[in-house]
Amino acid sequence: MRGQVDRQQSMFVVFNPEERIPDDHPLRPIKAWCDRALAGMSRDFNRAYSARGRDSIPPETLIKALLIRAVFSIPSESRLCEAIEFNLLYRWFIDWPLDRKAFTPEVFSMNRDRFEMHDIVRKFFERIIAEAMVDGLLDGDHLTVDGTLIRSLAGTKSMKRIDDDHENNDDLNTWAGFKGERISNKTHRSVVDPEALLMRKGGGGAHLSHSMHVLTDSKSGLCVGLAIDAADGHAERRSALAMIDRVRRRHGVVPTTLAADAGYGTGAFLCAVEDRGIRPHAAMPSNHIVGDTELHEARKRMRARQRTRSYHTSQRIRRMIEPVIGWLKETGALSRTRFLGRPRIQDDAQLVGAACNLLRMTRLSGAT
Repeated sequence: MRGQVDRQQSMFVVFNPEERIPDDHPLRPIKAWCDRALAGMSRDFNRAYSARGRDSIPPETLIKALLIRAVFSIPSESRLCEAIEFNLLYRWFIDWPLDRKAFTPEVFSMNRDRFEMHDIVRKFFERIIAEAMVDGLLDGDHLTVDGTLIRSLAGTKSMKRIDDDHENNDDLNTWAGFKGERISNKTHRSVVDPEALLMRKGGGGAHLSHSMHVLTDSKSGLCVGLAIDAADGHAERRSALAMIDRVRRRHGVVPTTLAADAGYGTGAFLCAVEDRGIRPHAAMPSNHIVGDTELHEARKRMRARQRTRSYHTSQRIRRMIEPVIGWLKETGALSRTRFLGRPRIQDDAQLVGAACNLLRMTRLSGAT
């Protein structure tokens, strides 16, 4: 018998959203990890929010909503709020009641300063790493480090000469003309994003950029460290040491080896890694090393280490970091930042890094 279309909408509907989500949906283990991590941050949230006044949107809801944006490549907070309005899966994940309208994008803007001031995003990122360690998904015995560039929100047309008096210039919106003029980081600076520097990579043109540095576990591929720094050519080694120290301090991870490309093969960096009790496995050119200083000796030790089987294993596994960086930049939309200022870019990158880790954890745990 043919069924008939019933155009009369029901006035009252009672159902449990939990029953509508499949038991094997990959967001189920992700939600469980997030809820455990956020439950341990209750004191941090209490310090960030006042005990008086009108109730805000729960910070747990905002963080999980931003994870949804990263996982499903939603381009903006506006589109995210539109999707939350009608998507049952998103509402279930962020624990948003079905009978309430979705919040507006301004909520994210109003809470970014608070998150930045109290380091909320970094603490969440590190708690996700701790969850992976509790579940035996990460041991940290062998680490890999690499860096890449993130294009700034500002363009090269926003660059002005450093010695110009911008305070007395009433028209900063005019396009800069560089015909017949050589521009560099020493002579010019962006008036929109002063922290961004001109940098080229891979033979392409130079763009205003920041540098992003990623530290991963070589066995699991999980991101254990993520930092945003200046694109000055020295940030790779500087950020690598800072991330190694922080992972050791926060999680007790003491790796035995550190795999890296040729950009990390300087004597000073190799000495610093060895001083931390770690064997560096950095790619190095085959030219002759001349000198007998401690820096030269560190490079000679690295050259000798290149003949070992463990070095070749590290260099082969090191390529696992490339898909991680690719996911962060393409799926996580970090190829060009949406924010100005490194603290904001850092928070955005660590949220995307947490999303990448959570997806990877579902595969490592066999949940999908």
